[in-house]
Amino acid sequence: MSQAFWSHWAWALATAVLGFVFTGLVFQQWWARRRPHQAAWTAGLLFYAVAAAMEAWSEYRHAWDPTIYRFYIVLAASLVGFLGLGSLYLVARRRRWGDLYLAFTLVALVVFLAGVLTADLRLDRLEPGITVGGEALGPSGSFPRIMSLFFNIPGSIFLLGGAVLSIYRFARKKEYAYRMWANVLIAAGTLVIAFAGSRARLGNTTGLYPAEMFASVLLLAGFLVASTLEKGAKAIRERVLGRG
Repeated sequence: MSQAFWSHWAWALATAVLGFVFTGLVFQQWWARRRPHQAAWTAGLLFYAVAAAMEAWSEYRHAWDPTIYRFYIVLAASLVGFLGLGSLYLVARRRRWGDLYLAFTLVALVVFLAGVLTADLRLDRLEPGITVGGEALGPSGSFPRIMSLFFNIPGSIFLLGGAVLSIYRFARKKEYAYRMWANVLIAAGTLVIAFAGSRARLGNTTGLYPAEMFASVLLLAGFLVASTLEKGAKAIRERVLGRG
């Protein structure tokens, strides 16, 4: 199919809608429990949804506004860092590791934002369907484009690693088997995002927007399946009472 089909604004709009729904659900959990991993995930998912909305608007208009692009590329690049931060807070035995990575991420975000806002954009590369790779910021490896690595590499490791560790932990407890499968979905969504993003950074954005939407479906499904630990705890109580 043509590039126009793969970069159609409807893909990005669907991703944005799913992203805002996902953000609202996680924010609701944070509001009730005030856990740091929920706050970090809320920030990352909000970045994801807003970036997708910017993609949809720009594709719909068949043009990228330079100002919108500057904020878009910062959100799109840094969101994985905050999602990974949430996973680190969740699985780390000591909160200070999450706090240290939070400080690192915030410093990287400030440096990246300052660099993007002052960079001379390659306006010839501000075209729908190709800008996600960061080509408008300059050659690969140049500043500020290289700053995306400070979010993508550690963020992907923590996000995927957290899901794999949770799969291992919950696989040993049959009452929490649903949590294992929830993390399988989350890990799959992470891999889709990482793969699509890597191809985009190499200049191949074909199928990027559908991949983002598919990843959103996987992540949202994983969240809905996981829901809460109460389901597993209830099953354990019923088993214990049954033995009594």
